[in-house]
Amino acid sequence: MNAPLWVAAPVIVLVTVAARADVRTRTIPNAITFPALLLGIAAHTALAGPEGLRSSLAGLAIAGGVLIPGWLFRWMGAGDVKLMAAVGAWLAWPQALVAVLASLVMGGAISLIVALRRGMLRQALTGAALIGASTLARTGGTAPVTTGVRFPFALAVLVGSTIGLWLRP
Repeated sequence: MNAPLWVAAPVIVLVTVAARADVRTRTIPNAITFPALLLGIAAHTALAGPEGLRSSLAGLAIAGGVLIPGWLFRWMGAGDVKLMAAVGAWLAWPQALVAVLASLVMGGAISLIVALRRGMLRQALTGAALIGASTLARTGGTAPVTTGVRFPFALAVLVGSTIGLWLRP
């Protein structure tokens, strides 16, 4: 594992608790994300000073920022964004980037499995292609209609964060 234990242990606890909450209630409470975010920043600052603070804030901004468009288009909830930002605060830059990208890949894989199981794979792939095309064509920010199939994205964050703990950029 490339992340130190003082980072790995809280991240694993955070994403496990959040994934459990998301699976059970389809929400990730602020009572989980906000304290985790603040503790991540505080831990990095206490242990590495100003450089730790900068690195933690950069991880928070990158990891949370990458998911903001998904929240704006209503493809995911705000809790997913806050969870990823908290993970980013703990992992810090540049491992937070690995975690968010791995989480997005895992989210795509989970969504394909869910669509396949619900008999909506063609509709999901068509919707994804239209979303990509509309983004490239800059259609004024209107997102095409998707399948509406939802899943607890915290599961993807759990796997992606674990990958982020293991891979060094």
